[in-house]
Amino acid sequence: MPGKTRQPQRKPGFATMALMPASSARPRTPRKAARSLAGRNGDLSAPPRSNIELVVITGMSGSGKASVLKAFEDLGYYCVDNLPVELMPRFAELIKQSPEITRAALVVDVREGQKLERLPQELQQLKEALKTTVIFLEASDDVLLRRFSETRRPHPLSGRSDPVRVALRAERKRLGRLRDVADIRIDTSKFNVHELRAYVISRFQREQRSEKNILVSCVSFGYKNGVPPDSDLVFDVRFLPNPHFVPEFRPLTGKHPKVAKYILSFPQSREFISRISEMLIYLLPHYVREGKSYLTIAFGCTGGQHRSVMIAEEVQKRLRDAGYNVKITHRDSGHIAAGKSATTA
Repeated sequence: MPGKTRQPQRKPGFATMALMPASSARPRTPRKAARSLAGRNGDLSAPPRSNIELVVITGMSGSGKASVLKAFEDLGYYCVDNLPVELMPRFAELIKQSPEITRAALVVDVREGQKLERLPQELQQLKEALKTTVIFLEASDDVLLRRFSETRRPHPLSGRSDPVRVALRAERKRLGRLRDVADIRIDTSKFNVHELRAYVISRFQREQRSEKNILVSCVSFGYKNGVPPDSDLVFDVRFLPNPHFVPEFRPLTGKHPKVAKYILSFPQSREFISRISEMLIYLLPHYVREGKSYLTIAFGCTGGQHRSVMIAEEVQKRLRDAGYNVKITHRDSGHIAAGKSATTA
């Protein structure tokens, strides 16, 4: 069941995270949440439990902290947004004594002002007292600028005339120490709100296998239009026979059954798909262990219509069968599918 959310009244002018859906819960201040928690606990002198999990979410404004907090709420965590740093030790003590709470998550960020400088020391003390995981969310400046533009909200550090880019630069500098002490860093640049929520839930569900916690994006493209700049791995499939030279296939794409059958009729096509899929299934757990949360795999042919489309479709099927969360994009074919294959062009 979803946990109980405790959200404070936001101060005027503070930015709402670009990735955060509107919450229906009635806002409550962290101090009220703490008093409510203490009221239910009764005797705070009871022996603390050792199975408490605390997740501290921090990071850049606009990186999706509120969306991540919502995902933890859906996982059953007791959630608090914008908890003052000075209340963190008291909050930790309260949840240790509460018979109702085994997992809690809270957000602390640049809205704390100068008090944020104390957070690394507070986190160290928390880790000595109970199991604590620190998550740092970040994104590229271009993505954050776009999110602030879309929401038309000011950055917490921007003045009346200061541009958002300057505020982001100042925020990155201020959060540098927190980023260094974080247990998990998540770059949300390539996530939309649904993908970010799915990733967090898959990573922190107790029964989930950790080696599958990565979102894979298979992209087909045409070299004549350039290589996708955000590609992590690029495979050139122009060595395969080109359906473009078969007149009946020219107006179709690699998703059409006839085109796919033609490409698969060549043994090098089948062997390439098999070898690449096996290699990726081997590599993905290693990327996960290195902390990578998103991997873009690009397959390119001349025009991005036939060979690259078909290969991307086949590889994503095998990765999905292996248990990975995969989405697919055909950049240059004019057709985009998210996580599933189409049967016709």
